[in-house]
Amino acid sequence: MNTVISVKLDLSVRDSAREVAQSAGLTLSALINAYLRQVIATRHIELYAPEPMTPKLEKMIGRAEKDIAAGRVSKKFARAKDFLADLKT
Repeated sequence: MNTVISVKLDLSVRDSAREVAQSAGLTLSALINAYLRQVIATRHIELYAPEPMTPKLEKMIGRAEKDIAAGRVSKKFARAKDFLADLKT
């Protein structure tokens, strides 16, 4: 027996979730059913919402990626002592 429930969602959340479900060959309804079954079976609710990067962090990562691509990286050190000695030179 099936039932219908109404849930208010942001359009972008609904559309993104639907896209993820479709990429796995599921409908959004099947995805929600599977998650609720998992909650029931495990008695555990797991939510994950990554924090968005700040503009400052995005800029820093961009600079680091450019440095890596250009070969501007430090040499490898086997010991912290060697690393610290290299900093002093």
